[in-house]
Formats: sequence, C-alpha cells, structure tokens
Amino acid sequence: MPNKTAAALVLRDGDRPRLEALLRSNTVAAGVAQRARIVLLAAEGLANYEIAERVGVTRPTVNLWRNRYAERGLAGLDGVRPPGRPRSVDRAKVITATLTKPPKSLGVTHWSSRLLGSRLGIEHSTVAAIWKDYGVKPWREETFKFSTDPELEAKVVDIVGLYLAPPENAVVLCVDEKSQIQALNWTQKTLPMQPGHNEQRTHDYVRNGTTTLFVTLEIATGQVTGVCKDRHRHQEFLAFLKHVARAYPGRELHLVMDNYATHVCPESEVREM
Repeated sequence: MPNKTAAALVLRDGDRPRLEALLRSNTVAAGVAQRARIVLLAAEGLANYEIAERVGVTRPTVNLWRNRYAERGLAGLDGVRPPGRPRSVDRAKVITATLTKPPKSLGVTHWSSRLLGSRLGIEHSTVAAIWKDYGVKPWREETFKFSTDPELEAKVVDIVGLYLAPPENAVVLCVDEKSQIQALNWTQKTLPMQPGHNEQRTHDYVRNGTTTLFVTLEIATGQVTGVCKDRHRHQEFLAFLKHVARAYPGRELHLVMDNYATHVCPESEVREM
C-alpha cells in the first residue's frame, strides 16, 4: 500500500510573513525558528518524512507542530505571540527590578536574564536587550576605595584647579612608579614573523633581578620622562626628581602624586598634594 501524504497545511491570513520573519531573526529562540520552518514546509505540501529529514527532527515532532498550528495558529507554537499588536514591555520596570536584590529565597545574589525574565513573565532575550541598552551588567562587580583624609576635598580642589588652570609658564607633571619589574632575557633570539608564521620566542628565560621604573607624564603635551633604578627608596626617588628638573631647565614644575612613603619623606623635599 502506498504511503499516504498529508495534505498541505493551510496558513491563516497574515501568518506567512510572520513565520518567515522568525526564520530570519537573530534573537528568536532556535526551537521557535525550527517550528516556524516545519509549518512553512508543511504549507508547501511536503510529506512529513521529508520535512523531518530537512529540519533534522522526527516525524512525530513534525506531526505535533502541524497539529498545534492547525488547532491554534501561531499561538500553538510555544514562544510565538498570536497575531495582533505586540505586547509592550515596561523597560523602567525591568531596570527597577534589576537594581533590586533578588529575594533570599531564590538563593542568588544577582539577577540573571532568565531568572528575571521568568519573574516578570517576559522573554530573557528582552531582558538582556534592555540591559544592553542601559549599560546594566549584573554579573560584574568592581571595587572602590573611600578616603578618610579630612583634607581630601581641599586637595581635590587644588589638583583639579591645577589641571584646569595651570600657572603661566609652569609645567604640570603626574608622577608615579612601577616597582618589582622583572628583568627577563630569553634564552634564544626571538624568531621574526614570516608569511604563515607568527613571531616566536622560547618558553624559558633568564631572570636578571628586578627594576623600578620612575616616570612623569606632562599633562599638556603627553611627554613622558622616566628612568629605571635598582631600588625603590627615597634616595632613588630624589635622584629621579633631579633628572626631571634637568629635563625642564629653568621651568616651574608642579608635581601631582600619591602619598607613597618615598614621595612625602623630608629628604625628597616634595610638598604633599
């Protein structure tokens, strides 16, 4: 007996462009797009076994979604809204919920898009899109420091004023240092880049101790002045300041730096900012 082929599925008015849009969408769930493809192929009159081969599912799965669509239309395909005006999402409500800590009963410290989406009754992709638009990233954390210096406000005003309106003919320099820089030397010469090959170097190296880089950045021009020293004491810092003074002969210098011990010791003769 020859196999009986199911009749072509009849699409409801206006459903074809919506189903085709689901196939082209980059945000719709893969399962929803797969169901839309099954329905469209069924509407072309293809046999269920052929649809199953093309889509990569079983024949019972094809039958399931054919019947679901025949009974309920787009509403029968889970995750697809029925025809009509799209449901609006209160973006402010989503952001407010995101900034509110999850209940302790959920056992989490931050919302995920899926958890919040299920809580609000919307798609997790919608939550993720709103987070992206507002620059909200619940999965990330950063640290901050709070100064206990009672003169902090006065110092901030002093430094900001120096940046915005430096004294005439004066040079404003930011000062910092990087200590414990490893002085490494590779055991073999680096092989240069060649067509089809990246630059290569050996995995092993010789450690030649450490060094400290003292450096200044001229705010107005971006010019950098730096020296390397074997140690990180006020003696090396004072020698570095003399090097900076020689780099700007006859100029009035204003140095902005943190309160590291070598910066504020009397021997360095640097006024604390």
